This record gives sequence, structure tokens and C-alpha cells, in this order.
Amino acid sequence: MRTLCSSTLIGEALLIMFAGLVAMKLTDVGTGTIWAVSAVAMVLCVLLCGVITRPGAVQVGWALQVAVLASGLVLPTMYAFGVVFGGLWWCSVHYGRKIDVLKAQRAAEAAPAAV
Repeated sequence: MRTLCSSTLIGEALLIMFAGLVAMKLTDVGTGTIWAVSAVAMVLCVLLCGVITRPGAVQVGWALQVAVLASGLVLPTMYAFGVVFGGLWWCSVHYGRKIDVLKAQRAAEAAPAAV
């Protein structure tokens, strides 16, 4: 799960950076406000990559997805990106957990053979 979720979060951090650049030119929101919010979201994405396997990290990731979707209030194209990254997040968590279970099963099957 770690690899899939981290890949999604890094992509999302890049999206947030580029959305900040676009929002600077297309909205009336102050530049400082845009970059303060964008910087917090980007740092959160990167930090979540390191703690994604800890309890509660997936829920924080979901909150981040909701925040990206809500940023459509400032930049309407973010609604579409929010839906796309929300779907990617769901896939990363869902299939990542399946992969973790399969890896654990294979490791358990291989362990007795090594003894």
C-alpha cells in the first residue's frame, strides 16, 4: 500500500503546486493566501508518504482528497482533478491493501520451506 499511496500523494503535491500557479493568475485571491494554503497541502502530501502505514494516515489522506475537491471553489477545474485524485486514492488504498495481504501470505508460505 505504501508505494501506491505514496505515488498518488507525490502526484497530488505536484498538482497542488501547478494549481497554485494557475490560481495566482486566474483568481482574485491573494498570492500569499494561495501559496500558504498550497504549501501546507504540499507538505502534508509529502509527510503522509512517510507515515502512510501508521494508524489514521489513510483517514488524513481522505481529508486531503476532500480539501483538493473543495479547492474547486477557488479554481473550478480542481473539481475534476479532485474526483480523479479521489479515485486514484481509493484505488491506491484498496488495491494496496490487497497487495499487502498477498505479500504476507506468500511470505508465510515461504517461511516454512526455508526452515
